[in-house]
Amino acid sequence: MPTIPILMPQLGESIAEATIIRILVEPGRTVEAGSDLFEVETNKATMAVTAPCAGKIGQIVATTQTSYAVGATLAAFEITDEDAQSLGFSSEEPKPAAVTPRTSSSEEVENLHFKISDNDVISTRQPTVEPVVGGLPVPAGATGASYISPRMRARMLELGLNASDLAGVPGTGAGGRVTVEDFEAFLRALEQHRMTPASPMRIAVADSMRRSWARPLATVGSPVMLDALLAHRKKADPKPGPALYVIRALALALAENTAFAGRLVGNRIVHPLAIDIGFAVEVDDGVMVPTLREVEKTPLVKLVPTYNKLVEQARSRRLPNDVNRPGIATVTNFGTFGIVWATPIPLPEQNLVLGLGAGSKVPHWSDEVQQFIPVTEAELTLSFDHRVLDGGGAGRLLKRVADLLQKPELL
Repeated sequence: MPTIPILMPQLGESIAEATIIRILVEPGRTVEAGSDLFEVETNKATMAVTAPCAGKIGQIVATTQTSYAVGATLAAFEITDEDAQSLGFSSEEPKPAAVTPRTSSSEEVENLHFKISDNDVISTRQPTVEPVVGGLPVPAGATGASYISPRMRARMLELGLNASDLAGVPGTGAGGRVTVEDFEAFLRALEQHRMTPASPMRIAVADSMRRSWARPLATVGSPVMLDALLAHRKKADPKPGPALYVIRALALALAENTAFAGRLVGNRIVHPLAIDIGFAVEVDDGVMVPTLREVEKTPLVKLVPTYNKLVEQARSRRLPNDVNRPGIATVTNFGTFGIVWATPIPLPEQNLVLGLGAGSKVPHWSDEVQQFIPVTEAELTLSFDHRVLDGGGAGRLLKRVADLLQKPELL
């Protein structure tokens, strides 16, 4: 029986590595096609590596809590000649050197997931990696030290650090420049502290925020009355969450003027093709942002089941790849934590993030009865890229969202 290596697959767009969380099989076990073999974690979700056909597990090379690059060997897998041929291999022909790590990112290799070695033997040499910024979907354009010498840059690359990590290092060089000696002293001082490894999710969030902060960001805020929304929600079946009302209102407002959600590229504003809105979901050690597609075309009542399903998938970190792609804006309901006002930061790929604060009873002057009446009020905050949007435009967008929330039956 030929033996093929089970390789770390490409688990998502631009995913370069994944960490083994659990090994779900043991050597000698016979499994069916599609059986889960390994549970792995990327910086986006928790996924499974599955068997391509029926077979018998051989030597398991991978270990838990270790990161492996795409194409790294995880285990040996014994299959029949028929299954090998159905996967595109013939035991009578020379086999591709499947277990040799790729030496070039541009090298094209067919059948990346499973391959047969020349001698039906699994090589234990494989590219193991630590989850560093280099493995994230978009390269970091971090800023920190104004000048980094080639010598120190090489040392930082060796340690998986970037310029932003030097923000707290006092420099003794010319003009306050951080020297190699300053850097090494900083590293020695760190050894005196308790340190724990950062998760891939935490590194992904940190990299995203570094890239986001490279732009001139601003935030405006305005109170919004929630009484109409809460009354509508009480009678609705199924019941939308408060954040979903805001998502739908934002989508309708942006559909009226897509330039608000545009991106500045050179001397042009690039308008979005669709009003896809993401929403923040807190998970262990980070935040997931699933995306609702074409929200401006979908009534609120039809969004509820999709929204609820995405929340559940996000909390278990099992979001499908098609909803992991960012939308044109994000809504975050920080009011669930009792926060009244905040300045959330938009994702690097987006221009806008709309936040909803905690609601509370406040007095509101009524022209109809000529007296103060109690209403439920919350703060809406809009953070935006100031290169694309000014305070006046942001204020008008925020007012339009607030007005739409006063007529929830039209959402």
